[in-house]
Amino acid sequence: MSATATPIVVVPVKNEGELFQALAIREVVFIEEQSVPESLERDAEDASAYHVLAMKGGHAIGTGRLVELPEPPPGASGKWGRVGRMAVLSSDRKSGVGAKLLTALEAEAKQRGLTGIKLHAQLSAMEFYKRHGYEADGAVFEEAGMPHLEMKKSPV
Repeated sequence: MSATATPIVVVPVKNEGELFQALAIREVVFIEEQSVPESLERDAEDASAYHVLAMKGGHAIGTGRLVELPEPPPGASGKWGRVGRMAVLSSDRKSGVGAKLLTALEAEAKQRGLTGIKLHAQLSAMEFYKRHGYEADGAVFEEAGMPHLEMKKSPV
């Protein structure tokens, strides 16, 4: 028996079927596990966002998206983006999938010429984002019934 782990590859969403896979992961993680109302989890930005899927053995196990912001956050300059809807199926958490998703989204931001990224981190994920160079910005606030903190990273 081989102890070789199945590789995890992050790919951009290229069609409607792949977008449905991303939405299905978000439904499991946010709507079912975290009780986020569907009306809050789904939004108009899904149509224009850059989405990625983490794939393992031909199956989607994680997702995230990048949205370009119309203007930079207060006190910042340049073009900024927002990372969001980062979700990994529970069976694949703590195995580096989130880091691979974030790295892919940051690479796309850099390719688009964005100078910074902001995000709304659940407090339980704050240390993850800190390890990737994000800094807390502001006070804790509630979003979708959970405590969050805005975080920023510049340069990307």
